[in-house]
Amino acid sequence: MIPAFNEERRLPKTMSRILGYLAGSRPQARGQNTEIIVVDDGSSDETADAATRIARLHSNVRLLRNPGNRGKGYSVRNGMMHAEGEWILFSDADLSAPIEEVEKLFRAVEPGEAAVAIGSRALDRKLIGVHQSWMRENAGRFFNLCMRAIVGLDFWDTQCGFKLFRRDAARDVFSRQRIDGFGFDVEALYIAQRLGYRIVEVPVRWDHVDGTKVDMFGDSSRMFADLLRIRWNAARGRYSECDTDACA
Repeated sequence: MIPAFNEERRLPKTMSRILGYLAGSRPQARGQNTEIIVVDDGSSDETADAATRIARLHSNVRLLRNPGNRGKGYSVRNGMMHAEGEWILFSDADLSAPIEEVEKLFRAVEPGEAAVAIGSRALDRKLIGVHQSWMRENAGRFFNLCMRAIVGLDFWDTQCGFKLFRRDAARDVFSRQRIDGFGFDVEALYIAQRLGYRIVEVPVRWDHVDGTKVDMFGDSSRMFADLLRIRWNAARGRYSECDTDACA
């Protein structure tokens, strides 16, 4: 599943890479039931048209459209709640973590104990080919320290856009999600842990790709505020009940 906002230029290449991977010989992500969902977040460019053209050529490609520009968290929730596979991966549209890295996530959940596997840039930084700017990397480290102190999750990288959920866990978690912006990653992992799902953090190859939609100052400040929102929502019991009829 790919959340997409103004991705008309990158989307065709990204879809080509994913479709090529699925057509290959790797067993974990192949099969007639494999689907690719593109969630258009009210793009002002031709993102939806690009996805539609691809879907006409490939029956396993599906387009979902948000009711306007609602945010990455809303997009991921929309895709997760509509996906039909046994396992659901969401990946950023730039494929900064190559699609082939999903095999590492599948291997991590193969013993059957984990319901969620998250890609991580922090566990093995030697796997990073192209780094972000010094400021962005250190802002990410500082955010992680704050996240640990405020929310209490013991993960080194919550923000890598490469996460695999078992379908029942995805339904259970994302039906309770409240945050529509970039802070949703922490919230989803917090909910998953609170519900008792085992989460494994897996080092993956990663390359920074120009064109990030995250504003260094505006979005970052909202993400820090979201950490407090998560604690507030938890204290008010807002994660105890589902927010949709699709509750697992």
